[in-house]
Amino acid sequence: MNSVSKAIATAVLAPIGPEWERTSISARVYKELRKAIVSMQLLPGHTLSEAEIARQLGTSRQPVREAFIKLAEAGFIEIKPQKGTQVLKISSGEVANARYLRQTLEVAIARRSAEKPDHATLKEIRLILDAQLRACKSDDHAGFIRLDDDFHRLVAIAGGFGKMWRLVEDLKGQMDRVRFLSIPEATPMMRLIEQHTEVADCIQVGDPDGAGNAMQRHLSEMLISLPILAERHPELFSD
Repeated sequence: MNSVSKAIATAVLAPIGPEWERTSISARVYKELRKAIVSMQLLPGHTLSEAEIARQLGTSRQPVREAFIKLAEAGFIEIKPQKGTQVLKISSGEVANARYLRQTLEVAIARRSAEKPDHATLKEIRLILDAQLRACKSDDHAGFIRLDDDFHRLVAIAGGFGKMWRLVEDLKGQMDRVRFLSIPEATPMMRLIEQHTEVADCIQVGDPDGAGNAMQRHLSEMLISLPILAERHPELFSD
């Protein structure tokens, strides 16, 4: 059993600061907890305490309770009255379904981006690829994943679908837990950079078919890593 399998999640949540006043406290609690679950700081099976989370965040238990309800609706946790609240295990089936929906959207987005290339956004995309290469060389896995999100968001913006990226973000929550496990354990970062570069190259030369096909190949990568990770970490998966 490796270190990931043995890990006990002890995510440290940032206390509420002045910036939290700009939105509801329960929404901010939800965001913090979702981020900790998605990034695998809170592992599947970890028990969550309303009182402890409220203490860490410096708030009352009510907004934590509201955040728990929203997380349960999103499929991240299970609330059992009188028994406690636990982070749900990863469902391979749900991840595969989310990947399919995400691929459907992003292949269409990549094709549209290549129809009328936005060269200003393409420059930003190239900067992201350079930053990903640096993250790869320094083994900055979390930074690499953040840059991966930036790449896909910019491709959406290049195609005029910036607002649609919010829908993709909602879809990929369960996928992201697998991504944090897969890099670099099951998916080499250089392979992802090469795939990103192929998408960007096709957009730049105005090749919609090439861009769509490259994006499809890229987002099919999870079909390779998912069964590998489920076999290596059965304690983290429900099916």
